[in-house]
Amino acid sequence: MTYIPRHMKGVCLTHHGGPEALSWREDIPVPQPAEGQVLVRVRAAGINNTDINTRTGWYSSCVSGPTNEAQAPASTDDGGWGGALSFPRIQGGDFCGDSCGEVAARGAGTTLPLGTGVTAPLCLDRATPEAPSACIVLGSERDGAFAQYCLMEEADLHDVSASPLSDIEIAAIPCAFGTAEAMLDKADVRAGQRILITGASGGVGLAAVELARLRGAEVVAVTAEAKADIVRRQGAAITLPRSATPEADSFDVVIDVVGGPSFPALIRALKTGGHYAVAGAIAGPIVTMDLREVYLRDITLHGSTCQPPAVFERLAGLINEGRLKPLVSRTYPLHSIGQAQEDFASKRFAGKLVLLPPEDTP
Repeated sequence: MTYIPRHMKGVCLTHHGGPEALSWREDIPVPQPAEGQVLVRVRAAGINNTDINTRTGWYSSCVSGPTNEAQAPASTDDGGWGGALSFPRIQGGDFCGDSCGEVAARGAGTTLPLGTGVTAPLCLDRATPEAPSACIVLGSERDGAFAQYCLMEEADLHDVSASPLSDIEIAAIPCAFGTAEAMLDKADVRAGQRILITGASGGVGLAAVELARLRGAEVVAVTAEAKADIVRRQGAAITLPRSATPEADSFDVVIDVVGGPSFPALIRALKTGGHYAVAGAIAGPIVTMDLREVYLRDITLHGSTCQPPAVFERLAGLINEGRLKPLVSRTYPLHSIGQAQEDFASKRFAGKLVLLPPEDTP
């Protein structure tokens, strides 16, 4: 019989702010699955920009600077992705366990066998005919994976028991690869196209490099020169330093997670009829645009957050086939989340950093 304690260890976000807003607790009640739900034993949990952005309240409309300068907003009415956040909140949008998050207990009406290896997207689809792009964010609108257990709807889970990847590698996939694949999907990236990817050494950027190459595109990646070799090993044909201005009228698609002052040059880098997709703004969300460079050249702009279910279904297939090779630079025990987020924000490491919850002791 699987041992499930009454209380679990984990990290609670108590308010918007710095690392002091994160509270390590060992008395969090283990949630009980209701109809259609499963309790997932978290084996590993990836760190993402959204964890830090949510903690600092960067998503608030009153914040206009880059992510590394964000201060907690005076108002908390819109600090989360979906508006006001409920505290305390367990963050963490990437999870995995046995072969990924292990199904530890089931509610009525569920069919996943106990012990099944599972994972899920960061953005959980809640589309309706009236709101076709509706979603909720794991670790923002509902509790996530920075604890020993996570309560999930069975319909949101994907079986990845067949994957040859480790728990840690799978924990590096959901947010980064889901976000990247959604942008590539919206921009209709195809074989033979020339793609420019910014922030290419980070989790989403590096995933976009790998996924674009799997589609047969030629990838030009913008990255810190110290990480250029890593980015090329993941599939970039060419790397550009961050200080470079990409050649105008040269790319079919731009995949951007940086924003900020480089935005006008990215629009000019597109060919007529090109596509620009954005899912981040680490250099700043407020940009300038010459609309003539958009409409006179038939440029299509794509904002990308919520993902159609088919996007993550494709990723789950690639995970089970072992075709993805996520780069994990370092792991940390979950209680060291403050140090892990500090290292993540420093941008010293390429790819992903992953947290490891403690094992249960019967």
